Amino acid sequence: MSFRGYKEKIEDGDVVILYLSNNLHAIEVCTEIKNKKGEMVENVYQTTFGALKVKNLIGIEYGSRVELSKGWGHVIQPTPELWSLTLPHRTQIIYTPDISMILLQLDLVPGSIVVEAGTGSGSLTHALIRRVKPNGHVYTFDFHDHRAKLAQEEFESHGIADYVTVQHRDVLEKGFSEQVTGRADAVFLDLPKPWDGVPHAVDAIKAQGGRFCSFSPCIEQVQRTCEALTQHGFQDISTMEVLQTELKVSRRTVPVRDLTFLKHKSCDNPVEEKPSSDKSYVVGAWPATTPGHTGYLTVATLPPAFLKRKLPVTEAENGKSVSTEIEMKSDSDSEEDKLVVDESVL
Repeated sequence: MSFRGYKEKIEDGDVVILYLSNNLHAIEVCTEIKNKKGEMVENVYQTTFGALKVKNLIGIEYGSRVELSKGWGHVIQPTPELWSLTLPHRTQIIYTPDISMILLQLDLVPGSIVVEAGTGSGSLTHALIRRVKPNGHVYTFDFHDHRAKLAQEEFESHGIADYVTVQHRDVLEKGFSEQVTGRADAVFLDLPKPWDGVPHAVDAIKAQGGRFCSFSPCIEQVQRTCEALTQHGFQDISTMEVLQTELKVSRRTVPVRDLTFLKHKSCDNPVEEKPSSDKSYVVGAWPATTPGHTGYLTVATLPPAFLKRKLPVTEAENGKSVSTEIEMKSDSDSEEDKLVVDESVL
């Protein structure tokens, strides 16, 4: 399959990206499709530049130019970045600028185990799979059953189902499944109340510690998430916003005055009102508009179990004390927190 790895030629069942004059279209390569009446008909993809017979794509090389009835385009290899621009939107999605920062902050490498809560349209999931394969795995959860099933079908059709496990589950209510308890190198939350998912993230992360990241559109969500992270022993907590700005390279003409007369002290000639010449420069200009707000990324580190600071944890919403592995160890002779070594995990 084309998402599983790069290859030279297009095969039946691949997903290709059709590039048409700065427009991208995702096409599943198959010779026949069902029409509205349920009948099998020839697969013909309609574009603004005319019709494309999809069967003609089989066997040609990626990057090739293809002829349409009213023009031409190029078929290129699908990537998570291109897929995020062409996928069917089941929910609002995370785009490449935020995705790239998430992958960096989670410290993911091939072989990592990562847990994602909030599968949505699968935009981030495709990028996570590419980062951790071939030996890693992604466990992704969604509370909406239909979305979870569509995501599973999508991963299977893209040939990457071996690297991901999709589960229908309300993570905030039930937590992550026992399948991921104590196995995750990193946890990502894209949920309305990520602070309620922090205790479950602690359970999922390995005893050796790991990274945490949450995506929230509102600063009030960030504040409550940071409080929960602090209470549960996370360190190096920080929040950031990614705004991508691209410089546009263009040529500009600048009026230039001839000021050579200033070199002569006795010169009485006044400066001319109009420029005497024009000069052209290649410049990098800022865009006329700035990108809008998408969301805040809150990242933190959960230290190894034997180095966790022993801090009291309380549940603010119901006022009840929560029993966790984080305890208070105080010393009457010192006001500083002490580090307690749990010899059972050494």
